[in-house]
Amino acid sequence: MERKPHISLYWKCQLIGWSLMSLYWGIDGWMESGRFNMGLGIAMYLSDLLVYISITHLYRNFALKRHWQDLPLKPLVRHIVPTALLMGLVYMVVTILKQYALKAILAPGHMPGLPEYARLNGLKTFMGGIRLMSIWLLAYHLYQYAQREIRLARENARLGLSIKEAQLDNLSAQLNPHFLFNSLNTIKSLIRTEPQTARRGIDLLSELLRNGLYQGESMFTSVREEMDVVRDYLELEQLRMEERLTCDIVIDDLLLNAFVPRMSIQTLVENAVKHGVSRQKDGGAIGIDIDRQDDFLRVSIKNSGSLDPIDSRPGIGIKNLRERLQIAYHGKASFDMREYAGGIVCSTLNIPLS
Repeated sequence: MERKPHISLYWKCQLIGWSLMSLYWGIDGWMESGRFNMGLGIAMYLSDLLVYISITHLYRNFALKRHWQDLPLKPLVRHIVPTALLMGLVYMVVTILKQYALKAILAPGHMPGLPEYARLNGLKTFMGGIRLMSIWLLAYHLYQYAQREIRLARENARLGLSIKEAQLDNLSAQLNPHFLFNSLNTIKSLIRTEPQTARRGIDLLSELLRNGLYQGESMFTSVREEMDVVRDYLELEQLRMEERLTCDIVIDDLLLNAFVPRMSIQTLVENAVKHGVSRQKDGGAIGIDIDRQDDFLRVSIKNSGSLDPIDSRPGIGIKNLRERLQIAYHGKASFDMREYAGGIVCSTLNIPLS
């Protein structure tokens, strides 16, 4: 497939801007004199484009080589003010020579000498040149400034994203050993007293590692995959606690493919078992309810137990979860843990579905 030639915005602005100026000068000259020489008009138009685009383009190359587009405002002004005067002078000299030559060739008649022509038109042309070149310089550097701000914003966004990804990687690296350590402790407690159960625990831990912990480097997973990890973990804990731990799981099927931070629900379930149910003499129950509230996915985990006012500091899992939610959702996600009457602790996680 043949590609169409691409004209950059810079060249489009150059061609359109100077074309409009040349047409304006032609119309103004025609209205002032009442006569229009087609050959002279076309020659003036083409020479205007060639000469004035060349002057401004030479400045552009000069400025780019010296990185003037990266200068702060005050140093830039100190550069472009004398430059506007110099470009106005060049504009005056080139314009007078161009006009005089084209008129002498294409519209011969009563013409003064070149010095007299320059004296009559020099000051007016010089002031017009300063005005035009100042407008061009202002427009060019405003465009460069806007481009620089866009470039810096993109670079800052990429930097911020890379920092957040590094932070999430860090937190995930902390979480996996923490979870593995707790699971191994559970199996260790079963080895001597219930070796058959311990073997089942090792199978479950292997499944947990395969399905939950090391499936790529993604920081997010679906509710379905997260709950597979949770179910394996709860079965592992039930091997240790037996009838002291019961579970009830209710999930809106429409949310099974929604994404949540990896190990987020698992962290809350582990916290409910470790700091809630396992501390009760007769054990207790864990209820997991996942539904939708407006534009949020709500995860509610209820467990038997109470919040310990003495040891109120969050463990590594909860602290880790709060940090990951803040980084990933910019404060839009929320986490809350409360104790209710009847010895029930409820942890609630709200995650934006968008």
